[in-house]
Amino acid sequence: MEQQQVRFIDVTLRDGHQSVAATRMTTPQIMRVLERVNAAGFPILELWGGAVLDSCIRFLNEDPWERLEVMRDTLGGGSKIRALLRGQNLFGYQPVADDLVIAFVRQSVESGVGMMRIFDALNDWRNLQTSILATKAFGGVAEGALSYTTSPVHTTDYFLEYALQLERAGVDALAIKDMAGLLYPTDALDLMRRMRQQTRLPITLHTHTTTGVGTLNAVIAMHLGLDYVDTAITPFAGGTSHPPIEIMIPFAEAMGIDHGLDKRLILEVQQDLFEIAEELKASIPGYGKYYRPVRFEEVDQHKVEAILELVAKLDPVAIEQAIPLMRELELELGYPPYDDKIFEAQVPGGMLSNLHNQLKAMGQIEKMERILEEIPIVRKDAGYVPLVTPTSQIVGAQAAFNVMSDERYQLVSDEYKMILRGEFGRTPAPVNEAVLAKVLDHDSAPLKYRVASYLMPIMEDEYDLPFIRSHKDLLLYLAFRQAAPTFLKHRYGLE
Repeated sequence: MEQQQVRFIDVTLRDGHQSVAATRMTTPQIMRVLERVNAAGFPILELWGGAVLDSCIRFLNEDPWERLEVMRDTLGGGSKIRALLRGQNLFGYQPVADDLVIAFVRQSVESGVGMMRIFDALNDWRNLQTSILATKAFGGVAEGALSYTTSPVHTTDYFLEYALQLERAGVDALAIKDMAGLLYPTDALDLMRRMRQQTRLPITLHTHTTTGVGTLNAVIAMHLGLDYVDTAITPFAGGTSHPPIEIMIPFAEAMGIDHGLDKRLILEVQQDLFEIAEELKASIPGYGKYYRPVRFEEVDQHKVEAILELVAKLDPVAIEQAIPLMRELELELGYPPYDDKIFEAQVPGGMLSNLHNQLKAMGQIEKMERILEEIPIVRKDAGYVPLVTPTSQIVGAQAAFNVMSDERYQLVSDEYKMILRGEFGRTPAPVNEAVLAKVLDHDSAPLKYRVASYLMPIMEDEYDLPFIRSHKDLLLYLAFRQAAPTFLKHRYGLE
């Protein structure tokens, strides 16, 4: 049967700790478990990209290139290593010149990235062009990701057309990237079924369990025959993270799917991850309130069978009935409770915890609810941009400015103006003309062409700086001009 081909991917050592512990896991901590995670039988391991590079140089005093190369050498090559790339933004927060994208992607592949998952915060396929071509040219596998969100313009047809655009652009695989857990199961049923019908490219479901539906979506994905499902190992699973492998394996076995994973090794790794979580507790919101060791036999088989019976009907009414059953199953196992408010605010888990901590530090935590109510308004004004790095931070900050000011858009960030001007790419819907007129100069027309076509090359310039002593140093400096100098100066004793 087609669903027997579904394989689980592990994202614990990248997105798992990014979602739960603010990307603070160090390379030595990763190396304590990496060999056993690999030996457990996962076909792909997401280990690099996303916020890892920024976190390494800003908070951990680590060279991200060294991290990647140590992992590559430990695994005997980079074929199983996946990284997350923010399209024209690389691993940062603003678009960069094509020549830097090409150089950075080349070094990433040479240092160990086997598969590059590439996405754009606006789903502007033009922002993926250069990184797709570069990944493939230098020997990597290019996976194009759909940044999932909901709005009047983000219909199933919209995402299907975007998937076909990425296929025409040359990607080797596709991913549904549900970064905030917004993919409602009945919509997931429609989207995944139609994607499976319209493309023969491998499809991966990447979802977060923030809203309490991600694990059910993963089960639906298995039933519909998607090729891969991203999972994580407890305690870096569930909550704002991803479907726990400790739950997915019992479902796979009940469905007759040979998952090919070593359950004993996974539980060994789980034990070590609890020790690592203890070491990272200062970076884990609400540490100690949730999570406990989970054994496969503890997963309620009666609920598993009931959920599978409902999913097998492939009927929206039955899918609705399965939602509370899955939520109960996860709560019984000690995972964090779901947050339904996110369906409206659409705030990714990491952004939610950061916003909470920032307001608390400012002594304005009472404004949290008002800001969450303001975010959908600000997002609509910006053309219904999906909320994923960097747009999530930009929209969230602007919503905070609006709440704390006497009137809306009295204070506007430069980054929000960039979205309105099209400097991050084409927005999914037209921006609010009234807001545009209020905050931009009359001669500041939105950009028409691909963002990078307005950016001058930078790799051929001279950079006579004492802390740049290698090509990799130069790439870090050009991609992270604020954080990299401090890291590199410290590294070479130039402070």
